[in-house]
Amino acid sequence: MDGFLLALLLVFVLAMGGRDQWLVAHWADTLGQSAQLLVMAVVCACLSAGIMAWIGAEFAALLPRRAAQMLIAFALLIAAAELAFPVRPKAPREPTRSLAAIGAVLLARQIGDGARFAVFALAAWTTLPVTVGLGGAVGGAVAVGLGWAAGAAGLVRWPLPLLRRMLAAGLLVTGVFVGLNARYAVY
Repeated sequence: MDGFLLALLLVFVLAMGGRDQWLVAHWADTLGQSAQLLVMAVVCACLSAGIMAWIGAEFAALLPRRAAQMLIAFALLIAAAELAFPVRPKAPREPTRSLAAIGAVLLARQIGDGARFAVFALAAWTTLPVTVGLGGAVGGAVAVGLGWAAGAAGLVRWPLPLLRRMLAAGLLVTGVFVGLNARYAVY
């Protein structure tokens, strides 16, 4: 249960202002707030969280405990770096009406974002990666659903760049301490 709640909250907060949320918001403005777009965004959030949880658990199972901790530290540092880069929300110039194309673009964006790397790290750390995947799926689904409901004009009013920079600093510090702990430098 702890892994589920931690992943849910972490993915929701880390996905706020993310590239996937902005894409869904722009598509909702351009194409309309259709139920099909929302379902595709939720399905992509669930798939990306499940994939990253599975990969994290598989990698951690292959490694000794200290090496798995270093893997977690690297995942957290990658997530911090992704969050530190500013998101420049641009509306797609020629939005497609194909749900398969929208889903492919959205899934590709989500697989490499900071929120899913946090799912990877949590799944490698915990003993029940399924609960982490479920929590990450729910958190990501709520974040893209919020982008769908608010639209791009609604997201602009929130201080999302500042939030992302603060979260990047927190993940950086956490990744450094997890890495130092794996090297027996911090107890």
